[in-house]
Amino acid sequence: MILSVSRRTDIPAFYPDWFYNRLKDGYVCVRNPMNYRSVSRIALDPDTTDCIVFWTKNPAPMLARIEELTDYKYYFQVTVNPYGTGIERSVPDIESVTASMRQLASLVGRNRVVWRYDPIFYTQGFGYDEHKKYFTDIAQRLSGCVERCVIGYLHLYGKTVKNVQGTGTVPLTSEEIIRISINFRDIARRYGIDVLSCSETVGLEGHGVGKASCIDPILISDICGYPVNVKKDKNQRAVCRCVESIDIGEYSSCPHGCLYCYANKTPAEADRKYGLHDPESPLLLGNITEEDTVKDRKIASFRTNTLF
Repeated sequence: MILSVSRRTDIPAFYPDWFYNRLKDGYVCVRNPMNYRSVSRIALDPDTTDCIVFWTKNPAPMLARIEELTDYKYYFQVTVNPYGTGIERSVPDIESVTASMRQLASLVGRNRVVWRYDPIFYTQGFGYDEHKKYFTDIAQRLSGCVERCVIGYLHLYGKTVKNVQGTGTVPLTSEEIIRISINFRDIARRYGIDVLSCSETVGLEGHGVGKASCIDPILISDICGYPVNVKKDKNQRAVCRCVESIDIGEYSSCPHGCLYCYANKTPAEADRKYGLHDPESPLLLGNITEEDTVKDRKIASFRTNTLF
């Protein structure tokens, strides 16, 4: 099993104690996003959990208890963007996040810290030159503590179109994507960082920018020390290269308040749901009630594909 923590919300930033409590208790419960009263109980056993993939914009809250991950294989994907609080309402500043990343790399190794610069778009007064300036600054700060930077470009969904109104947010054209990707490739190389692209339909490989996977079987195999036999995640977009994983987050529960976020309906809804959190509950939000149906989910190590 590969555990995704989480595409749906920032667990390391806002729910770290809950997650460590789940490891201590040896299981986690997750509601079905399509059927609220259907709950899966998932065992968190190091023998069957091949790798944990953390997604965050602020790893700092995880660091004090990082030794509790000793029995597990894992890596962190940390998004560091330049947009500021007008777009990313409650995300810490670049200096704070990059300092936390450097500390994280010193504790777990640079191969287990991936920098994400994603999503890339233009706003009023923030275009190519501004991206170039801030990307260079972040790359310099992270030199020596990350090996790769994964870049991605904005795809607007119905709910995010409404949230970004008034900010002048616009996706990039194919020509702009190629131009900025080449520029980022060259900047990152100066600081010993390899640039890869995520879920991009514009052909960038011919420009020296390879394709990335957030749930990356190659990186996971390297970290685990054995090959993982795992299929592409059929629940993701066709262009997505991620392999199968089990996500333990809930949508609309991240208080970062990023206006472009596909996982939140609105920042206000996320704040409301965050108020339901109990760090002692097996669920991320709220508690299990008599109305819920809880079933143990069968899991397998992708090392052997043997069910446990």
